[in-house]
Amino acid sequence: MPTRRSPWMTDDLDQLRLLARTFLARESVPHHRRWAAQGHVDRDFWTRAGDVGLLCLSVPEEYGGGGGTFAHEAVLLEEQARVGDSAWGNGVHSGIVAHYVLAHGTEEQKHRWLPRLASGEYVGAIAMSEPGAGSDLQNIGTRAIRHDDEYVISGSKTFITNGAQAELVVVAAKTDPSQGAAGISLLVVETPSAAGFRRGRVLDKIGLKGQDTAELFFDDVRVPATNLLGSEGEGFGQLMRQLPQERLIIAVASVAGIEAAVDLTTAYVKDRTAFGRELVKFQNTRFTLAECATEARVTRAFVDECVQAHLAGTLDVPTAAMAKWWSTERLCRVVDECVQLFGGYGYMTEYPIARAWADARVQKIYGGTNEIMKEIIARSL
Repeated sequence: MPTRRSPWMTDDLDQLRLLARTFLARESVPHHRRWAAQGHVDRDFWTRAGDVGLLCLSVPEEYGGGGGTFAHEAVLLEEQARVGDSAWGNGVHSGIVAHYVLAHGTEEQKHRWLPRLASGEYVGAIAMSEPGAGSDLQNIGTRAIRHDDEYVISGSKTFITNGAQAELVVVAAKTDPSQGAAGISLLVVETPSAAGFRRGRVLDKIGLKGQDTAELFFDDVRVPATNLLGSEGEGFGQLMRQLPQERLIIAVASVAGIEAAVDLTTAYVKDRTAFGRELVKFQNTRFTLAECATEARVTRAFVDECVQAHLAGTLDVPTAAMAKWWSTERLCRVVDECVQLFGGYGYMTEYPIARAWADARVQKIYGGTNEIMKEIIARSL
């Protein structure tokens, strides 16, 4: 579909888009089916991405990153969606985990961990959700009790993106269980040296088949007290301050997914025939695509506005929630309409539109369910 240039794009970002498109075409696209079968990207894919400078694009150069802004992360997210890459968990690694360290770490912590994330030596994960606490972060059960100069972490996490490969995990845990949300802290676990750390199953999901989503277990894992991000009891506030960027990441990927679905479907209906004429010549096909293209355009305008606000430091929590809710709802609706236009082929996983349909559904769940988004929005009214 015709797309206008986003107002936050620059010549520098155009060059990044070309780099990302070339890299993904060569290193990602040929492996999608294999990654889906094995449940994760190849581990050396991370280091190859680091070698060309595609990791931690918005982390300052002094810490090994690309020295860019959120716009750089957005361009890469869009290119992933354009080629149908739902396996590489870089949005979590670069856009979320690295920014917990950047925003809340000491200089020593930032110099120790960020270059490793930027090179791909470490894969990052954020461990919030638990078997009994998904969006309800205040009631997590994982504990981190201090003993002298160490914390001892006990508990379990689930639905952890990059969990099966991560060498650096930011863990949300209760350092003072009596204080509710005020007792939550964030600790960094370096998994290669963490005795008592175990990985459970790589979970078998409806979609995102190539993205490793795992269970993690912490059986009295001891980490140095210097692995605490910020101060004790600050964790819930730290999570809340980072969630708007996480939700904007989801919104950016969602609108790019909408546009990719419309492009795929437009090409298909122009090529496919039924009853002696191309599908695009049927009024129902044209009207459906007209609706989908309009929803893509409207969603793009809103998400672009949110990206600009985030770059200016003015994106607030309710607006980020609106972006996440609106874009993911539109994604699921548009992709479903596109599957219908593909007919039976739209249900076959060899077709990208079928995989896009399965991948889309979780967007309404993670990053805070869309019901939580509506509650956040309602509280601001």
